[in-house]
Amino acid sequence: MTKRSLLIIVLTLLSFASVAAQSAADVKVTGSVTPAKVKKGRIVRAVVTLDIPAALHVQSNRPLDKFLIATNLDVEAPQGLQVGPVSYPRAVLRTFNFSKNQVAVYEGRAMIRFNITVPQNYSGGSADIRARLRFQACNNNSCFPPVTRDVEMSLNVQ
Repeated sequence: MTKRSLLIIVLTLLSFASVAAQSAADVKVTGSVTPAKVKKGRIVRAVVTLDIPAALHVQSNRPLDKFLIATNLDVEAPQGLQVGPVSYPRAVLRTFNFSKNQVAVYEGRAMIRFNITVPQNYSGGSADIRARLRFQACNNNSCFPPVTRDVEMSLNVQ
C-alpha cells in the first residue's frame, strides 16, 4: 500500500467519524423580528431560523411516519400583542436508510414565520417574544432524540 493510498483511507475514515459525531446540537436556531422598531397599530414579521448542517436533516411539521417527531413552534408574547398563525416551510421528500418510505424533512436553512400585531392601544414600550422550538434531527442512518430550544426576540414599540 502506498503512502498516498493510506492517506486517502485515513482522510475518508476521519470524514465519516466527523459525520457520525454530529447530533441535534449541531442545528443552529436563531430568531429575529423585522422591523425591530414598530409603531403601534402595525404588524411585524418574526422568523425562527434553523441552520441545518449538510449531513443532517430535521423532521418537518407534518412527518409522513407516525414514529417521527414533528417540528413544532410555540410562541409566547406579552399580553396585548397578537401572534398570528405559524407558517412552516415546505418540506423536501427524501429516502433514508432508517425508513422504507419517503420522509418529509427540512434541509439547509429552514425559516418558520409568524406575524405579531401591535394594537394601537398597546401600553408597553418594548416586548420580549419567547418561542419554544421542538424538533427531531436525523442523519441518513438514524434519528436523534427530539430537543427543545428556547428562542428570544425583542421588539421596540414606538
